[in-house]
Amino acid sequence: MGCTKDTVIVIGAGMGGLAAAIRLAAAGRAVTLLEAHGWPGGKMRTVPSAAGPVDAGPTVLTLRDVLDDLFEAAGSTLEAHVTLDLLPVLARHFWTDGAQLDLHADPAASAEAIADTFGPRARAEFLRFDAETRALFEGFDAPIMRSPRPRALGAARAVLARPALMPWLVPGRSLNAMLAARFTEPRLRQLFGRYATYVGGNPALAPAVLGLIWQAEAAGVWAVRGGMARLAQALAAVFEGLGGTLRLNAPVARILSARGAVTGVVLADGQALTGRQVVFNGDPAALPHLLDTPRRAPPRRRTQPRSLSAQVWTFAARVQPQGLGADALTYHSVFFADDPAQEFGPLAQGRTPEAPTVYVCAQDRATRMPTGAPAGAERFQFILNAPPFTPSEAQCNTGCNTDPFARLARFGLHLTPELTPQALTRPRDFAALFPHSQGALYGLSPDGALATFLRPGARTKLRGLYLAGGGAHPGAGVPMALMSGGHAARAAMDDRISAPVFRPTATPGGMSTGSAMTGNAPSR
Repeated sequence: MGCTKDTVIVIGAGMGGLAAAIRLAAAGRAVTLLEAHGWPGGKMRTVPSAAGPVDAGPTVLTLRDVLDDLFEAAGSTLEAHVTLDLLPVLARHFWTDGAQLDLHADPAASAEAIADTFGPRARAEFLRFDAETRALFEGFDAPIMRSPRPRALGAARAVLARPALMPWLVPGRSLNAMLAARFTEPRLRQLFGRYATYVGGNPALAPAVLGLIWQAEAAGVWAVRGGMARLAQALAAVFEGLGGTLRLNAPVARILSARGAVTGVVLADGQALTGRQVVFNGDPAALPHLLDTPRRAPPRRRTQPRSLSAQVWTFAARVQPQGLGADALTYHSVFFADDPAQEFGPLAQGRTPEAPTVYVCAQDRATRMPTGAPAGAERFQFILNAPPFTPSEAQCNTGCNTDPFARLARFGLHLTPELTPQALTRPRDFAALFPHSQGALYGLSPDGALATFLRPGARTKLRGLYLAGGGAHPGAGVPMALMSGGHAARAAMDDRISAPVFRPTATPGGMSTGSAMTGNAPSR
């Protein structure tokens, strides 16, 4: 199958690529969506287990309005395609000293739970933290996260109106340092510092402003009934319903260009497709290897250093009655490391910690809360933070893996897992699934004061080439990737309107220079 020169080619059917493809198709464009793997969704994938397919990618859906807007743009509604369940308990948190804390969709309930576990002073400190981070989120939402080009001045104005927020923006102040100034309870510092890992950051190095990530979750967490991968399948169906063409198992080997503009792509099987506009939904670090003009790829400072990766376990298991018991878990549960420094210190040095925090998603419990565990084997996903993959780690087949089951047994949680060969996905496996990513799940590391403004934007130095996905602005996380797809689609539509409509000659007129690279991003 070939494409016409007016076809928009979207490379990658992750959240960013699906969002861009849907918006372009809804606007009447002919769109061909190419996906290297055999499923739509990118990292939103499943692996088999004895209890059925287990989500092996994102488990958290926040900022639902972003998804609602996308379905509305397609002339439909989210409810017509998937069912979402609002989680009354955002997450349940465990420490080895026996402390346990639930955070709730209702902030007042979270405050009371904190008071019950850690005392009235901790409650007051949480309420102050919650108010400050809510103001930060509101100040950054429109000018930074939802803007195609982040406007630092817009965010600065919002913060200047609230002088109490200025400490959050002090250059060089880490999230850990800020939390130490806000919480006397070390376990709350550990809990809210963990939100930096949602975008692949290390709380000891990430800027303090990443504390606002808490507010994305505090505004509501939804589970997709049937698993998150069902959302990707629904978006793919919407795209095809709009007349778009989805091709799975169609990896792209090269992006072609001539005279500073995209002309098409070549697939791994040698087939060439023609198109004047290409949306790349992949890690921007891969572009130097795909472009026939590598100098037009985003510069290294916009893709390096890399974010964290993870060890991801996906399997079926039975929860044993001894210890915590089957009813202890909720849909999202977090079992914290004994010492954050012993977790994030090794990660900062590129090493896998020996006793890290274990995040547990009990996939079959989303619709059962608070009734407890399902009967029989149920589906689980564990996520343990890990450094990105480097060639020096090639020998780490088993020795660099942490045993999460022994770790959870220390908390009193005993599982009888039914492991398959696909149960563990390591950084090296993510590097193979997503070439040139080094297994980094979130693209550019968010650590450092300027990281927010370094992610590449939708437009690139190559005319007609646009970026979408977690490696582009506004960054990692399902809603952010969806936003990035919207930015890419809007840029492509705007550029088509402003482009010359006559046939180019040897001396073309009109707009003939490529757009400047826009930098930028925060993320979830």
